[in-house]
Amino acid sequence: MYLFAGSSHPALSGSLAEELKVPLGHITLKKFAAGECYVRYEQSLRGQEVFLLQAVGRDPHDALFELFLMCQAAKLSFASSIHVVLPYFPYARQDRVSEPREPISAKLMAQLLEEAGADHVITLNLHSSQIQGFFSVPVDALDARPIFAKYFRGKRIDRPVVIAPDIGGAKLAKKFADDLQADLAIMHKVRSAHHQAEIIDIVGEVEGRTCIFYDDMIDTAGTLVAAAEALRARGAGKNVYVAATHAVFAGQAIERLSKAQFTEVVVTDSIPNTATFPGLTVLPIAPLLAEVIHHIERKESVTDIYKK
Repeated sequence: MYLFAGSSHPALSGSLAEELKVPLGHITLKKFAAGECYVRYEQSLRGQEVFLLQAVGRDPHDALFELFLMCQAAKLSFASSIHVVLPYFPYARQDRVSEPREPISAKLMAQLLEEAGADHVITLNLHSSQIQGFFSVPVDALDARPIFAKYFRGKRIDRPVVIAPDIGGAKLAKKFADDLQADLAIMHKVRSAHHQAEIIDIVGEVEGRTCIFYDDMIDTAGTLVAAAEALRARGAGKNVYVAATHAVFAGQAIERLSKAQFTEVVVTDSIPNTATFPGLTVLPIAPLLAEVIHHIERKESVTDIYKK
């Protein structure tokens, strides 16, 4: 098994290699003066099982095209199988035509990965599960829930309530609430435009309770600010936590999160990020990815990981 990494997230690449106890493969990644990407493997891949890690961040396009070239170069080098490890799946929120004349960008992403040569995709907390149906190759859509559950169980919070951002996120939030033996509340959210959210109502008991807002990502943090205001208006306890897998932190997110006075904002390192503010905690995903890769290498069920 060979592990190669793109240039987007060196810290995660190093952590994953350490967890797997394998060296990172030798690969040349650079740009020409005209801005075009160049990829070349510095060792033979013939007949080898290859894992390609690329953690895409807020500027996805260079990282994605680099990944496409890595896939094709591995395919043309006679790799036996190409497993793409893409913790944050870009364009995941564009999974349907919600307005006339829009693309289904998530489906195009799936087609591009397959065309480039991916035989299997490993990703983390897809924005919607239907995206797996856009692929004709196997997809392991992992869930970071056990990472957050272990962390929050360690806090021994009394009578917590998990907050789902909307009805679409209620299923995952309910599983997280079950892990914590907590109650569930669901927000009724409407959007007047992109990145603009208004909380109409909250279904569930939050008065005097410690709330944990649970979502798959934090983009501009507009929803979180609206959620904090709605929870406090309904008498929530003084401690309000946020747990979200992907820390996109676009636009005014850092400023908004700094002012929102959350007790703690807990995210993972699925996206390369140098942002910092009081109360931010970053949990590592390398142990989870390494365990999944070991199961795949040994031809074992990945689902068994969540039964522990």
